[in-house]
Amino acid sequence: NQMAKWQAMSGGVLTMPLVLRVSVGNKYGAQHSQDWSALCAHIPGLQVFFPATPYDAKGMLNLALCRTDPVVFFESQRLYTEPEQFVRDGVPIDYYEVPLGEPVIRRQGRDVTILTVGATLYRALAAADQLAAEDGLNAEVIDLRFLNPLNYAPLVASVQKSGRVLLTSDACTTGSFLHTVATTLTKEAFYYLDAPPLVIGAQDWITPPAEMEALFFPQVEWIVDGVRRLVGRQV
Repeated sequence: NQMAKWQAMSGGVLTMPLVLRVSVGNKYGAQHSQDWSALCAHIPGLQVFFPATPYDAKGMLNLALCRTDPVVFFESQRLYTEPEQFVRDGVPIDYYEVPLGEPVIRRQGRDVTILTVGATLYRALAAADQLAAEDGLNAEVIDLRFLNPLNYAPLVASVQKSGRVLLTSDACTTGSFLHTVATTLTKEAFYYLDAPPLVIGAQDWITPPAEMEALFFPQVEWIVDGVRRLVGRQV
């Protein structure tokens, strides 16, 4: 309530160069694993970053630390040991920043668009491989990286190409910020859609112990089944 508003309430006299790091996602049960990024993304004045790769984690944290706006920096606990897979030479030693609000295409495709936040990127890529092998479907996978601000232009372009979009994150389905993304895409690409957007999130319940997380957080099979429903191939 304070850090999101001080700049505006002071008429621009004050700045709020504050970065709040938040770890979510797995292994810590009911109180520390829930993804509550939607709470922050819906508050004007807060910027919300959510990297999924080591390269982006460094570049986005550098960016956040240089902002005069408050940033809530979400980190998925399950990715702390994940190696860099998308930058050939790994994470650079030198300073760099990731462009503010820009999503990135992790896998090119034409039949369906899959949008991810955080750790669901890797499950979506695995699902895309399975769909290609078993169904002949070529899925485009886009890592949002940012919830607020977010450049929708690349997302709209992808949906206009594919006609179908599935959105997935580890946040509970009800109240997920991905519903806001889905609504915006429906408005901006309505006449290109062959099916309504589908949001796949965690179960609408308290995060369970680590041993039961596969029943709670989105799995590869959930994404595969969701895409098959979108294209009309679900039995």
